[in-house]
Amino acid sequence: MDIGLGKLNWYLNRLRCMSVPEVSHRIRRRVRTAFQQVGLGTAERTPAPRFTPVRSWLHRISPASPGDYVEAAERVLSGAVPILSREAVPVGTDPRWNRNPIGGQEVPLIFGKLIDYRDQELVGDVKYLWVLNRHAHLVTLAQAHCLTGDPRYLRAIGAQLRSWMTQCPYLRGPNWTSASELAMRLIRWGAVWHLIGGASAEIFRGEAGERLLADWLACIYRHVHFVRGNLSRFSSANNHLIGELAGVFIASATWPFWEDLRGWGESARDGLAVELVKQTGADGVSREQSLNYQRFVLEYALLAGLAGRATGIELPSEFWARVEAMLVFLAAVTDVGGNVPMIGDSDGCDVLRLSQEPDFSPYRSVLALGSVVLERPALRDEAGAIDDGVLWLCGDSARDVFTGLPSPEQPSGVRREFAEGGYFVLGSDLGTKREVRIVADVGPLGYLSIAAHGHADALAFTLSVSGRELLIDPGTYVYQSKKEWRDHFRGTSAHNTVRVDGRDQSVGGGNLVWTRHARVTRELWETSPSRDRLVGSHDGYARLEDPVIHRRELDYSRPERKLTIRDSLICRASHAVEIGWHFSEECTVASEGLTVVAENGPARIVLRPPTHPGRVTLLSGSESPRVGWVSRDFDVKVPAWAAVWRAEIEGTVELTTEILILPHEEADPPLA
Repeated sequence: MDIGLGKLNWYLNRLRCMSVPEVSHRIRRRVRTAFQQVGLGTAERTPAPRFTPVRSWLHRISPASPGDYVEAAERVLSGAVPILSREAVPVGTDPRWNRNPIGGQEVPLIFGKLIDYRDQELVGDVKYLWVLNRHAHLVTLAQAHCLTGDPRYLRAIGAQLRSWMTQCPYLRGPNWTSASELAMRLIRWGAVWHLIGGASAEIFRGEAGERLLADWLACIYRHVHFVRGNLSRFSSANNHLIGELAGVFIASATWPFWEDLRGWGESARDGLAVELVKQTGADGVSREQSLNYQRFVLEYALLAGLAGRATGIELPSEFWARVEAMLVFLAAVTDVGGNVPMIGDSDGCDVLRLSQEPDFSPYRSVLALGSVVLERPALRDEAGAIDDGVLWLCGDSARDVFTGLPSPEQPSGVRREFAEGGYFVLGSDLGTKREVRIVADVGPLGYLSIAAHGHADALAFTLSVSGRELLIDPGTYVYQSKKEWRDHFRGTSAHNTVRVDGRDQSVGGGNLVWTRHARVTRELWETSPSRDRLVGSHDGYARLEDPVIHRRELDYSRPERKLTIRDSLICRASHAVEIGWHFSEECTVASEGLTVVAENGPARIVLRPPTHPGRVTLLSGSESPRVGWVSRDFDVKVPAWAAVWRAEIEGTVELTTEILILPHEEADPPLA
């Protein structure tokens, strides 16, 4: 087999991250794959289902704007579907399911587990192909049919299910490679099943309908069999494993028509509870160090919990306690304007988006859902409003539950210390129009040996004022494609922290692999009525010929509305140092000398960099060097201002930066 040097390096780096038991596990899985290629250990023959009454985990609702669902469904009928950040990708009414809808690559129908989905020439960016095949647009059609009874939507669902099963035969092609993708498809299929009326749906009447029902149920059984046989284990056991277990459990609650499936569901329920606790700290912070995947995992957990409750299967109390802790953390890092820092990887995907509202926020939606399910007023207050997605899952009565939650007599305030996960919230007037919110990171790189979704952002922070973002984490952009951009967005230079000698704090070994992790230590956290103070350090640059330790102190004075950043670089020799400050794309930024002034609506800051001899460069949309970009959506980047302070140091030094937060109406500050 001919493989390129880059691919060989990836395999070697990936192998370095594996333990001996994991290597053994993967060898056994390869042997099983070889047997499956000749038909052994597969679900080619599926047992006949025994239909039993099933309670739906979705509800018929009366949305405020049912026309939004009809419009979305009509676009699907015209052959255009939303995929990631692209609102209307033309795929036709009979999509080519094995063809990348963006790059046009037609992936061969070979044995799926042998397809290298990272091969750009063969597959393109596989994310686009997989998202199409998650079948979110079939849920849209099912919702429109549920609201209107229009048979066109039902016929389109039947036609596309037949088309998919014909084009994607069992175990063949790119849609039979990733267990997590099959699990997500099962969840969407479960929503479609309930919305159209289950086995009694009109779509299954007549000879052709009965054949469709039989074929689809056989395909569902094979999906569950595939997922449980290919669970992500060892260094891959991150949100993928939670999603796979949730998919199996939700499938067992939706189609409990086989004894096997019921047993697999029980096992998945137990595994899901274990993994949620394992992958999340007691303080509610996901160990993946990604706020997007924190929200993603919460969606899986809440969907699984609701599906279980609908069928009389309750998940254990420790599962729900961890869900609540995760929601509390998510609320704590959400500013008064609803902005959530883009810490760690993000592809912007949803497990099951049921809302078509144009102002839909996935973060506020999951907080609203959590407030209803757990009956927590504080989460309700952070969510602000209830969206249609919550109603589809909890019924129209959820509106009354949401609005009827009692406000606490004594506001508990925002929790600001999440020591296990390594995040702290500094600031003043939290939850008000005068809010200053600083989210600081003194946590680890990521989860397990590969830390797949972590970024090299140790000791970075974000700053928002009055619900307006000023200093931000610029996001992710891409995963598998455009390697140079992937490296930039997850690298140290794209974060509000210090970079030494032009290197990242941690060492990357591939698009979703880190081979050397910076170790971060929280040294001090103290808070009082007048100030917040956080001190941390990391050893990411201890690997240099002349080792460097970076120590950062964040000192926020509430009376002065001033943040002082003291960066100590402990070393002996000379080094090139840069401190990056990344502004929201909504900011206007100007500089005179070394002073930088940034403004976003009524929010305004003055940044005064270190007095140590150096220079400040303002850049926006620069490709050489790569700096001054923000990515809010997958595969989309826009220019934004960044200020980079650069200097040469000789031996240990302390560099002090001051940030003044000013009311908009104040006169222009003096420029130093």
